[in-house]
Amino acid sequence: MFDKLDFILGKYEELSQKVSDPEIINNQPVWQKYVKEMGEMEPIVKKYREYKKAKSELADAKEMLETNDEELRELAKMEVSELEETIEQQEADLKVLLLPKDPNDDKNVILEVRAGTGGDEAALFGSDLLRMYTRYAERQGWKTEIMEMNDTGLGGIKEAVMLIKGKGAYSRLKFESGAHRVQRVPETESSGRVHTSAATVAVLPEVDDVEVDLNPNDVRVDVYRASGNGGQCVNTTDSAVRLTHEPTGLVVTCQDEKSQIKNKDKAFKVLRSRLYDLKMQEQNDEISAQRKSQVGTGDRSERIRTYNFPQGRVSEHRTGVTLYKLDYILDGDLDEIIDGLITSDQAEKMKNF
Repeated sequence: MFDKLDFILGKYEELSQKVSDPEIINNQPVWQKYVKEMGEMEPIVKKYREYKKAKSELADAKEMLETNDEELRELAKMEVSELEETIEQQEADLKVLLLPKDPNDDKNVILEVRAGTGGDEAALFGSDLLRMYTRYAERQGWKTEIMEMNDTGLGGIKEAVMLIKGKGAYSRLKFESGAHRVQRVPETESSGRVHTSAATVAVLPEVDDVEVDLNPNDVRVDVYRASGNGGQCVNTTDSAVRLTHEPTGLVVTCQDEKSQIKNKDKAFKVLRSRLYDLKMQEQNDEISAQRKSQVGTGDRSERIRTYNFPQGRVSEHRTGVTLYKLDYILDGDLDEIIDGLITSDQAEKMKNF
């Protein structure tokens, strides 16, 4: 581990000199590349420098243990104890920082919510989940944009696709994929019986054109008149777009915008992300044994969380954590759950470090 850390530190110091070179500054693409590399290494370098400083201070403190001054020896003992604890924690932090980084972590997110079993109640719960993620994005300072919405007209949604733009969006939300279960008494239930319904969430990284081999000849584009409530273009112009990727059978529709061109652009964005996700799923299936041992397999059928309204609790099944703060969580207060999932995932990876 320390050979790798020394290499990273040396590389960082080398890049620091390069980004100060006037010739490289004048070559902006190269300069920006070096600055980005430094930015990626900076957290590791900062922590490693702190570690080296603590090790040096520990050596000095141990030397003080040899002094004849009893008072100084007692102070040195306290300092040695504190520094050893600090160094132990720093070593653990460095191991986490050195774990292989998910190449998608810094990407924007395309988040899809679909009503599952439970009819209208499942659609209403899907709407609750969409609002929860919208509020969480607001808390993080991210921007959201609805790409497609298929509502029930009763406040519920059959399906919704939302783009979430922000630094680290995928790294925070990638473990949300799966089946979310709700237990509550529907408004239409006169006997007060608790019903169980479900909605599924898919979290896809937004991908660039170059990351997916998408042949336009493989995509059938159909245009039709948008349907829904209000709007000048609803039922008057062929603004809605349906894309069918014939090799895989994937279908994407978009009618949210009045412009056919904008709808087509949005639909292709979603299609690229779904194709990328499909490719990643195929790769992950090849290492399914490892995949099953990790938090958040991304299996759409995996029941990951239960929201119990009568008891006001949320149970995260992968980490075994239950929180009695349902209202706060549905209002986007998800950090405690997400932090726990990230920590569990890191712990699994550390076993193979």
